[in-house]
Formats: sequence, structure tokens, C-alpha cells
Amino acid sequence: MQKTLKQLNILKNNAGTSTGSKWYDSKSENLNSISPVDGKLIATVKSTSKNDYEKVVLAAQKAFIAWRQVPAPKRGEVVRQIGDELRKSKQALGELVSYEMGKSLQEGLGEVQEMIDICDFAVGLSRQLYGLTMHSERPGHRMYEQYHPLGITGIISAFNFPVAVWSWNTALAWVCGDVCIWKPSEKAPLCSIACQQIIAKVFKKNEVPEGVSCVINGGREVGEWLTKDTRIPLISATGSTRMGKAVGAVVGERLGRSLLELGGNNAIIITEHADLDMSLIGAVFGAVGTAGQRCTSTRRLIIQEKVYKKFTDKLVNAYKQIKIGNPLDAKNHVGPLIDTDAVAMYVKAIEMAQAEGAKVLVPGGVLKGKGYESGCYVKPCVIEAKNNMQMVQHETFAPILYIMKYKTLDEAIAMQNDVPQGLSSAIMTVNMREAEQFLSCGGSDCGIANVNIGTSGAEIGGAFGGEKETGGGRESGSDAWKVYMRRQTNTINYTNKLPLAQGIRFDL
Repeated sequence: MQKTLKQLNILKNNAGTSTGSKWYDSKSENLNSISPVDGKLIATVKSTSKNDYEKVVLAAQKAFIAWRQVPAPKRGEVVRQIGDELRKSKQALGELVSYEMGKSLQEGLGEVQEMIDICDFAVGLSRQLYGLTMHSERPGHRMYEQYHPLGITGIISAFNFPVAVWSWNTALAWVCGDVCIWKPSEKAPLCSIACQQIIAKVFKKNEVPEGVSCVINGGREVGEWLTKDTRIPLISATGSTRMGKAVGAVVGERLGRSLLELGGNNAIIITEHADLDMSLIGAVFGAVGTAGQRCTSTRRLIIQEKVYKKFTDKLVNAYKQIKIGNPLDAKNHVGPLIDTDAVAMYVKAIEMAQAEGAKVLVPGGVLKGKGYESGCYVKPCVIEAKNNMQMVQHETFAPILYIMKYKTLDEAIAMQNDVPQGLSSAIMTVNMREAEQFLSCGGSDCGIANVNIGTSGAEIGGAFGGEKETGGGRESGSDAWKVYMRRQTNTINYTNKLPLAQGIRFDL
């Protein structure tokens, strides 16, 4: 790992505050990055001080004035070069993501690939920031709309995707003409430093102003500075529903914009017409991938009663084959949880589900001994439960899968929707009528609804986000770029008369 850190220009006692190529060695407390893989200290990062936070915001404000004047395709060219640099650093950055956060190396590399993909998407977008034209009711008038850069985008990201979600925001915000201030999770600060180092090379070569890409590290207090700051028109926050409600309230009070990507309690419906072998792969990966720490992780399986036992037997057998251990070892399927606090929540969730009368089909537990010294490794658990149980309604960021049976598809869809969250959903069926019912306006109420794939693994081309307590935000593809811009309607009168709309007369 030392070789990887050196390649990414990460050494011990790093400054954690940056406006691009410039780093501020804040005279503040240390953030220790401890790997959940082995419990060892990777490096120490300085938290951002209030004084340096002010310097960052001022630099971002100044940079915005210059950056917004750069033509969008030119901004896109800079992002294209960032994508190329990420390709060169994919292996090293993927290893850092895996080691600092704990996800498997394949998933770490996949996260960096998402960064590359969103850069490619943003490059094309830089020539497609379209507005509409409209016909005026007044003769000799022309109407159209255009989009302008919004200003500073504040980004608060979570530990589970320590680089990808940031790139979803920055790649789009930059081509739109915005500048960004990133507050990463305090549980994965080194990933932010690595990204800033990669980008700084590209920015320097292209003479991009200092302040277009800023990083501030620290705990909750640093995030609160960002959300309360009236100089920052947009806050994009990823995390728990509890956190999102707090952010939304603060930003809403100052009439700012918030893009919220919050919790998910995602279900897969497995019908009697499903391909059970294919369904098994989607269900198991969705439930245990990233050790159940994705917002799109599969939390619930809703299985038709005719195939319930057959599929459950397959599921239990599949769980026996799951290998748990060091995520940098390709033979392992599941790595650790992020920290021992997450382990405690996992244990408590299983205990509470059992107290409600749920039946454990695949026992969980904390792993101990050689290779598990960090205390963060747990067994993926399968629990037979009812949808209205308290713990089933709650999102636990851990590899706990609740399974239940249904009779009719109407019943299954109602169960799938009967949770506070509304992020991702899926149905496994080869029956077209079932698939279309699931996708209809009376079907899934989630922001993402899939047929014959699981709840995890969204592509960047589609808008990503969910409804209800998931927050309603949309990131990544489609027209998600519009949130980073302000819309302006323009009317041009090219005559020598001034008629008023709605036929109003005002003669002097």
C-alpha cells in the first residue's frame, strides 16, 4: 500500500484543505485514516480550520468569475483530460478506495471506472447544454431559454463511494461552468487528497484558475459551515436520511438549492416466472456487495410463494460459498464494514429483528482471528421476516437480507412500496405483463426500477436518485445537469413597437 500512496502522492501528515494545487496546512485537529481491512493507520490528514475555510470560499468565488467565461466545450476538454489521467491512475486509486473504505478491489476499480465514464459523458454534455425556443404571442418577438452557471457547488459525500459520487457532481458542474468545494467523509479522507492531486496536474497544464476544485476535510462541523453558507447556492449531499433532513432544512431556510441522495430500502420481487439462477446472482451481489454498504444494496427479497422454498434453498446454499476477507484479495467476495460502530449497528439490527419474531436462516456474526484483526468483518445474514417489522422498515448499512413471500403481484408491489425510502427496485420475471405492471404508474414508486437485473450497479447514463425519504435528488446522467445551472427565459422584441402580453393596452 505504501507504493500506492506514493504513486498517488499521499504521504503522512497531509494537509487536508486545498484550492487546487495549493494546500493549506490548517492548524487544527488531525483526522486519522484507519483501514477497516487490517485496523492500521494509513495516514493522518489535517482538518480544515474555519480560517482556511474562508480562504477556500473566497478562492472559489474568484475562480467562478473566470471559469464561467470559458466556453463550455473548452471546459469539457479539461474534463476529458481528467478522464485520461484517471485511466492512468485507475489501478492505484482503485486500490486506495478498496483499502481505505473496505470494498472489494473489483468494486474499487469499478468505482474509478464510473469516474472515467462520467468524464466521458460530461465531455459530450459540454456541447449540449440546450435550451428551448418558444413562439411568442406578440408579433415581432422571439422567446427562448438558456442556462447559466449557478456558482459554487458544495459537495458532501459519504464513505461508501468515496470518489465516484464526487465525480458525478464535479464533472457535470465543471462543464456547466460551476466551481466545486468538496467535503468528503471523514472516514475516507485520503481518497479526496488523491483525486485532488490527479486533477491538479490537468488544471495546471490548462491554466485553470485556483479555486475551481476545492477540498475541505473534517467532521460534521465542517459540513455545517458549507450548508449554512449563503455564498454557496447548491449543496449536493449524499448520506443517511437523518443527515439529509438536517441539510435540507438548513439549506431550505436560506432558500438555497439542495440535491439529496439519501437512504434506500431496496427490494427485488421474484415472481413464479423468474429465471431463478439469474435471480440468485442479482440477489446475492445486491445484498453482500460492498458488505451491504451501498444505498442501492438489496435489503429485501419478496418471493412468490410457489417458488419460495426452491429459491430460498438456492439462496442459503449460495451464502455458504461466500468468501469473506481482505478485499484486495480477488478470491474474496466480501470485505469489512467501515468501522466497529457499523459492526455494532449490524449486531443490534439482527438482535432486534429476532426480538420481533423474525427467523434467521443464515446466521450472522462478527468474525475473529487471523485476518480479521480490525474487528470489522461480519457474516452476511439472511432473515425470514415480515415487511412491517421495525427493522425491515429501517435501513441498516450492513449485509442483512430480509426475505418474505407473497401471493399476488399486486401484493408484492404494495410490499415493495411500503417503506419510507424509494431509491432502487427490481423485478425478476420473463413474463412481459408482470414486468410492465411493475414499471407502470401503479407499480414501483422508486426512482430506479429494473427488470431482470438487481438493485445495485446503476450506469451513469441514467439519472440516479430516488423518492420519499431518499430525498428526490438526481445525479449523473439524463438531464441531471440542469440542477447545476440557473434557467433564464429571454424575450427579444425586434420591432419598433411595444405590445404587451395578454392584450393589455397601456397608451401614453
